[in-house]
Amino acid sequence: WKVHENSISYSLHVLLQPPAGHSFRLEPDSTGQPPEGHSIFRVVPECLCSREQELGDVFCFLHHTEEELPTVARSLYCLHTLCTGPYLDVEKISCWVQLLVRSAWQILPQSHCFQLRVLPSSQSFRFQLTSTSEINICAEMKFAVQ
Repeated sequence: WKVHENSISYSLHVLLQPPAGHSFRLEPDSTGQPPEGHSIFRVVPECLCSREQELGDVFCFLHHTEEELPTVARSLYCLHTLCTGPYLDVEKISCWVQLLVRSAWQILPQSHCFQLRVLPSSQSFRFQLTSTSEINICAEMKFAVQ
């Protein structure tokens, strides 16, 4: 974080976790090497059949279609919200976080003292809070995969 005369800037790194029964895999480039710059991550389903059979607390997304899963599991299966095909989509993640923050902001008591303004960015989520006393707080959430 940085402090300026009448503004504060924050940069937050948000680690994304794969949904239950899935993992993230770095997709190599056409030469088989890790890509330079922005990485491409595939969301890969993992077999949970033994746990499904033994404990019954999870569903194997690898061996069941979405239609075969109970309603509860289907509602958890929202990869289309954050992915394009089998790949994580940073723009979709940013839009989803933007919707969550805007919804949450409306019910916070601080919303009466600060104005929320979403700033343009396709690779992260950036926003600015401005108080009635003209103090600015800028924050950027950068998404990362461990």
